[in-house]
Amino acid sequence: MKTGTLKQILLITDGCSNTGEDPIAMSALAQEQGITVNVIGVMEQDVIDDQGMKEIEGIAMSGGGVSQIVYSQQLSQTVQMVTRKAMTQTLQGVVNKELQQILGGSDTIEDLPPEKRGEVMEVVDELGETVGLEVLILVDTSASMKHKLPTVKEALLDLSLSLNARTGENRFSVFVFPGKKKDVEKLLDWTPKLDSLTSIFAKLTTGGITPTGPAIREALTYFQKKRSLRSLISRDDEQFFEESV
Repeated sequence: MKTGTLKQILLITDGCSNTGEDPIAMSALAQEQGITVNVIGVMEQDVIDDQGMKEIEGIAMSGGGVSQIVYSQQLSQTVQMVTRKAMTQTLQGVVNKELQQILGGSDTIEDLPPEKRGEVMEVVDELGETVGLEVLILVDTSASMKHKLPTVKEALLDLSLSLNARTGENRFSVFVFPGKKKDVEKLLDWTPKLDSLTSIFAKLTTGGITPTGPAIREALTYFQKKRSLRSLISRDDEQFFEESV
């Protein structure tokens, strides 16, 4: 079964967007392009207001992903849980499509007899360990996130360690919003490990606005750039191969 590489955007925020495009619409666009959007809302002693809660749930729902509201102390295990849960959810979707093609109906994993369902879920679990995974992490650095950033850094390092225990290839990239000079800024290019975050996070400055919509739009553009560069390289390789033969 070919699944290619699973692509995820992981958005970590503590409030509502207040500038730029509608993040829920941007998230729906991501799902259309085969990219899942997961959202973690971070609280301290306070609570996230209703509007923030609705936005977090709406972004994840329209992006086909998972949302979770947590206190910053539980952030580390939540980041891992949300990423894994979204992988399983996406893979179940892939398997369901395959089943419908094989069985010629609208059957899903849930419709299978218990013993068959168990076998199919074993395949899903195995794919979860072996499939390629790309996670573009969007970190809210608006003013209210200032004291939560050290916890975010530790959570991302733990995520990197946890996922690198898989046999599948992992690639991470980190963007922050707002950036120093523009709404969204790339902090870290694609890498299999997030160790270098330790030095970078200490230098981050926090600002007042929360451009969540523009951040998701920038993440989509970044995924597209990588794809077009890959296709350009593979076209060049094909041309070189044809000329060499």
